[in-house]
Amino acid sequence: MNTMQTVRVAVNGYGVIGKRVADAVALQPDMTLAGVCDVATDWRPRMALAKSYALYGATEADARAMRASGLDVAGTLDVLLGQADVVVDCTPKRIAAANVQTYRARGMRFIVQGGEKHSVTGHSFVAEANFEGARGRESTRVVSCNTTSIVRTLTALKRAGLLARARGTLLRRATDPWESHLGGIMNTLVPEREIPSHQGPDAQSVDPDLDVVTMAVKVPETLAHLHYWAVTMTRAASKDEVLAALNTSSRIALIRMDDGLDALNAVKEMMADMGRPHDNLYEVALWEDMLTVQGDELFYAYMVDNQAIVIPETIDAIRALTGLTAEAPASMALTDAALGIGAFGSR
Repeated sequence: MNTMQTVRVAVNGYGVIGKRVADAVALQPDMTLAGVCDVATDWRPRMALAKSYALYGATEADARAMRASGLDVAGTLDVLLGQADVVVDCTPKRIAAANVQTYRARGMRFIVQGGEKHSVTGHSFVAEANFEGARGRESTRVVSCNTTSIVRTLTALKRAGLLARARGTLLRRATDPWESHLGGIMNTLVPEREIPSHQGPDAQSVDPDLDVVTMAVKVPETLAHLHYWAVTMTRAASKDEVLAALNTSSRIALIRMDDGLDALNAVKEMMADMGRPHDNLYEVALWEDMLTVQGDELFYAYMVDNQAIVIPETIDAIRALTGLTAEAPASMALTDAALGIGAFGSR
């Protein structure tokens, strides 16, 4: 970290997550985007150059191929890493695990995404749950979109002393929207073969005290994920008390079907109308008028934007690793302000 109390961030992998991380870093008052690295030679890295981001190739061969396609490449990943304090690896699943050796050899702090195993870093991150545990570490793993939503919502209930155990059913989008043409239209439902599905144990990698079981099914749409939850609370509580607990998180947006937000596409359309880049929904969008309480039983559903929800967590993870801020609330406040989080929902 330099003397101006800003941190230089490299983004390795300029895909669905990487381009959103780069945009978010560029908006932070205490971060500088050192550059982005990729291997593609098509329209995607051209968008990075259009935003005046320094572009690098993963290897010398990649850099040559990118230059041959007309891209202005500043160098290789090795050069980029020499100009950064921390690297966010957004490369495809399992590639990041191989890149870790390079980062460790340079003594660099690094962040991987939820497609990698917990063992790659030994720490899995959600800002509201375990920011302090990541402070000063060499590395952390920002958990997947679904796991992030699980930890956010259950942590809010846990903070209020209401959480005993939780059981969730996840309706998972079939693929990222921009890739939906590659495999055709999925005309089926595909259940995840094991119960619990992997998201429950993954949430416990962040908070081992969570009593959570998940089941998942892949569905033929690409907009977002949809979760249904049945929670046993520690005691009988009112709906207002539950909503107040959820409202303690700036990253849970309470929405209403009565407002016309009665489907995933309607919420995404509102994000577009709000001017969010890429129609990003950073928050968990939870339907407050669907939420039901029966004694000590709680039932609710929410929407997860698989492309956007992990972006604020990644920004907070950068601050935790580099020591830019000491506590989660301070980091989250900076991130939320820069990204416009908390600007909607019936708070």
